[in-house]
Amino acid sequence: MGFVSKALILIAILTCLTSVAHAIRGQATFYTPAYVPSSCYGYNDHGIMIVALNGRLFGNKGACGRRYRVRCTGGTNAGVPHPCTGKSIVVTAVDLCPGCADNQIDLSQEAFSMIANPDAGRINIEYDQI
Repeated sequence: MGFVSKALILIAILTCLTSVAHAIRGQATFYTPAYVPSSCYGYNDHGIMIVALNGRLFGNKGACGRRYRVRCTGGTNAGVPHPCTGKSIVVTAVDLCPGCADNQIDLSQEAFSMIANPDAGRINIEYDQI
């Protein structure tokens, strides 16, 4: 294997480690349709893979359109002890979640369902902006 190939593999590994190191731990809940109007886009529909952000992340609409990778890391209650599906998702910020804590995001019901059992209601997550 040549020097260039080894260098590219090393860069790819470091990139993966960097994104894991910058992941933010928090919690996610979900909200149900209708998803419009939204704080960012009014009545323009941005699909179902969306997220409403807490006030700190939302930044007075500064986060509109940002994309986040989200992964379930575990349950928050005894009702569903293992809610995670093992998948991660990418969602687009379209709204403000005024009731969310600084470590919380509110996923669309469909996005939440892809990473966890909706019966859990609230899950622990890791997320990062991509």
